[in-house]
Amino acid sequence: MKKVSIIILNWNGSKLLRKYLPSVVKYTDGDIADVIVADNGSTDESLQILREEFPTVRVIAFDQNHGFAKGYNLAISHIDTPYCLLLNDDVRVTEHWLEPMLEYMEAHPEVGAMQPKLLSDRCQQSFEYAGACGGFLDRFGYPFCRGRIFDTTENDHGQYDDVARIMWATGACLMMRTDVYSKAGGLDELFFAHMEEIDLCWRVRNLGYDIVCLPQSRVYHYGGGSLAMGNPRKTKLNFRNSLLMLYKNLPRSRRRSVIVKRLLLDGVAAINFLLHGEVMQVKAIWDAHREASAMYRSTYRHLAGNTTQKKDIQTFGEEKLNILIEYYLKRHKHFSELR
Repeated sequence: MKKVSIIILNWNGSKLLRKYLPSVVKYTDGDIADVIVADNGSTDESLQILREEFPTVRVIAFDQNHGFAKGYNLAISHIDTPYCLLLNDDVRVTEHWLEPMLEYMEAHPEVGAMQPKLLSDRCQQSFEYAGACGGFLDRFGYPFCRGRIFDTTENDHGQYDDVARIMWATGACLMMRTDVYSKAGGLDELFFAHMEEIDLCWRVRNLGYDIVCLPQSRVYHYGGGSLAMGNPRKTKLNFRNSLLMLYKNLPRSRRRSVIVKRLLLDGVAAINFLLHGEVMQVKAIWDAHREASAMYRSTYRHLAGNTTQKKDIQTFGEEKLNILIEYYLKRHKHFSELR
């Protein structure tokens, strides 16, 4: 029986399939893993390309576009391997990329999810924004990574080549135990996009599992293919989903104080946008707060009231860390400077 199902979600991505899928097929041992493309109702030539140029790739074809989270949830419901690996369609893998992750997961049953070292396919000596060498959250839920804080990405000099226990793993290349994915509830389909893998990883930690980054595995991510930085819709989704994640996952003893302070910090961000004449960004933050409040009342209130084994943010003391102060006031631009 094969151990891993590598699932690539595709929607009208024929160009990306031709560019990135060959490396996945070439460097994935067919004795241990299936390469699967879950097609979200594409109307371009994706299915024809898969049929004619990638006959060894298994295709799960949906009749409509279910979006990112639901597409992956549906695809994972079709597999029976002990491990699943969510892989973006713009990721180039390298030789022996999968074996170290599988071996580590097999040897460490306490690990529920993991990621490799994520480098940029645009600038290959640099970490990639979406997850770098493993992700964390500060005391107010702001994400940062080993190798990337806000918009500053470091070059890779091997400085983060130790195996590290992390808070969250990138959704660009996320390996999980399939049963843990199901127990945690999968990706939250209401998030639509952004922060959904962080939310999932937090729920995995709430189940008692560790999450790690294994830099001995290396992949290259092109990134930025959905919404560009500075897009007001991206701003709204990031601010909204971050609040929803805090509502859902913080223990009751900390939830109210953290969220109130986070709302105030979001207000400071809105004032800063206003001072720079970015009115649409201000509206995006307002809409994010309004939608988060409505979604909390209609959908998430019962989750926030659940008292079962909710873990706080910390994995190495982030509950005391304010990444805004570290980055903007102390000018700590690199992860190594935070300690």
